[in-house]
Amino acid sequence: HALEHLRRRLLATDQGRALLRDRPLVTDELDLTKCPPGSFGYAYAAFMRRHGFHADDRSPVALVDDEELAYVLLRYRQVHDFWHVLCGLPPTLLGELALKWFELVHTGLPVAAFSAVFGPLRLKPRDRAALRTTYLPWALREGRRAHFLLEVPYEAHLNTPIDDLRASLHFTPAPPKPS
Repeated sequence: HALEHLRRRLLATDQGRALLRDRPLVTDELDLTKCPPGSFGYAYAAFMRRHGFHADDRSPVALVDDEELAYVLLRYRQVHDFWHVLCGLPPTLLGELALKWFELVHTGLPVAAFSAVFGPLRLKPRDRAALRTTYLPWALREGRRAHFLLEVPYEAHLNTPIDDLRASLHFTPAPPKPS
């Protein structure tokens, strides 16, 4: 089971065990007003504002009886927009599919597989080509290479320069969309 695998990965590190113990939540209560330009928190606030998103808009987890596994799935869903920011991907259909491919390789979650496999059918031919030639190679490489992103205490890195955070996670953002 994919959620159990993610829980085992979290339990294998001090950072992951702290996350499961403390169970931080990503909400609109995060104080991003003091985050300096160039920081992860500043970029996240700009992303959320630009797209009219609110962290509190995510629906609760259903159909997962184990409380700890439900939190693992909740955390995965809550950090999705953090990952958009780290990846430099917009919330367009192409950007979402590129991120889903990354998530599939990085987490192995079936929900990412479903989107990654069937989502491209909705793309225009030019975007399908960009996914295949630009974003899929990036997602396969970074999904394997990056630090385990689910265990990152993002709330503690809001003031960290975004490029420093990416470097500490051995993470390269997605390439720009081909013109």
